[in-house]
Amino acid sequence: MSAPVAKPTMPSPMSSQSLTLPLFMAVLTMLMALGVVYVKHQNRLLNTEIERLRTERDRLQMEWSQLQLEEAALAHHARIETLARSQLGMSEPRDYIVVEQPQKSVQPPLEPR
Repeated sequence: MSAPVAKPTMPSPMSSQSLTLPLFMAVLTMLMALGVVYVKHQNRLLNTEIERLRTERDRLQMEWSQLQLEEAALAHHARIETLARSQLGMSEPRDYIVVEQPQKSVQPPLEPR
């Protein structure tokens, strides 16, 4: 009589080792999908912010141009002269008087003793 031959055991199709890889891949796929959704949401938020900032930039550029025109108009020489004469009662002097102050004599510094 010969020795009994051991039959090879087949792993059960539902063993924990055979489910580990597909379960890991499923979880990884779900995490990647959530990451894609998050990145797309952030992208949309940032695009909205960019458009808001561009609109504000355009508004500020328009305001700056208007302020430069207003400054040029207000600084016009004829306007300043008219305001000086009417509101401040200023006029051009007719007689010029030049007053000179006597120059102070410069003394040499004292030498140390």
